[in-house]
Amino acid sequence: MRFWLSMMAVPELDQMIALAQHAESCGFHGVTYADHLIMPASIKTPYPYTESGEIFWPMDAPWPDPWITLTLLGAETRELRLATNIYLAALRDPFTVARAVATASAYTSGRVICGVSAGWLKEEYDAAGVDFKSRGRRLDEILTICRRLWVGETVSHDGEFFRFDAVLLRPLPPGPVPIWVGGKSAPALRRAATNDGWLGLPATVDDTIAIVQHLQALRTEMGLPASGFSPVISLIEPLLESSEERLAGHGINDMVVIPWMPTPWEMESYVAEGSDISQLSVKKDAISRFADRVIHRRH
Repeated sequence: MRFWLSMMAVPELDQMIALAQHAESCGFHGVTYADHLIMPASIKTPYPYTESGEIFWPMDAPWPDPWITLTLLGAETRELRLATNIYLAALRDPFTVARAVATASAYTSGRVICGVSAGWLKEEYDAAGVDFKSRGRRLDEILTICRRLWVGETVSHDGEFFRFDAVLLRPLPPGPVPIWVGGKSAPALRRAATNDGWLGLPATVDDTIAIVQHLQALRTEMGLPASGFSPVISLIEPLLESSEERLAGHGINDMVVIPWMPTPWEMESYVAEGSDISQLSVKKDAISRFADRVIHRRH
C-alpha cells in the first residue's frame, strides 16, 4: 500500500514544507492538497459527507492556490508525488486549469496528479458566476480540452461551454498528467472510470471494494483496460494487514490519511490526548507514529 498525506486545511502555512519533507522521510508516497476558490461566509448547502451536514474545518481556514502550494512542496522534496484532492476545475476556464497543472508538472519533473471533482458547495459556484447544475458537464469539457493542450498540439474546440480556434499551451508537462476524479454519485463514478483514477470518500473496506468493483465494471463496459487505473481510498476503520491484502487483491494500492487531525471518520488516533495539533512537533510525531504502526509494520 502506498500512503498519501492529506494536507487539507492546514492553517499553519509555515509548516507545510517541513510536513512534506517529514512525510517523505517517513516513507509516504505523496501528499495531497485540497481546493476552494473562496469560502462563502454563509453556507446553506449541506456538506454531503457528514451526518450533520456541517463542515468539519474552521471557516477561516486558508485555502491557498493548490498548484502553487504543490509546486512549492515539490521544490523542497525529491520524489514525493503531488496530487490535488480535489481541484475544483469547473470553477475555472480550461486555459487556467491547463496552464496551472502544466506549470506545476514542469517545475516538479512530472510528479503532479490532477485530482478533480465537480464539488458540492453551490454558494461557491454562485459567487464565481458559474452555473452549479451544469458543473459536471463543464468539468468533462474542461478535462477534454486540457488533455489535448497538454500534448502540445494546436487545439481548436467548439463545445457546449467553450469555443476557440487554434491555440497552443506552453510550457508542457514532461509527460502525461494522470487525472483522478473524486465523488460517489453515478456521474462522478462514471467520470472517474473514464479517467485514470478514483479519489474515494471515507468508507469501510467492504464498501470501498464494492465501489472499486463497480468502477472496474464500468471500465470494462467502456472498453478500457483494468491496468493503469488507480483507486485512492480513505477508510473509516483501521487498516489491518488482512484488510490491506484484501484491498490489494482488488487493485487498491493507495490510501490517503491525516494522522494528526480529528475528523468525523476518525477510528484510530496517532496523537496523544490533549495535544495541540496546531504545533508542528505534534503533527510530525503523528506522521512518525503512523509510519511506525502502519507503513513499516512489516519490516
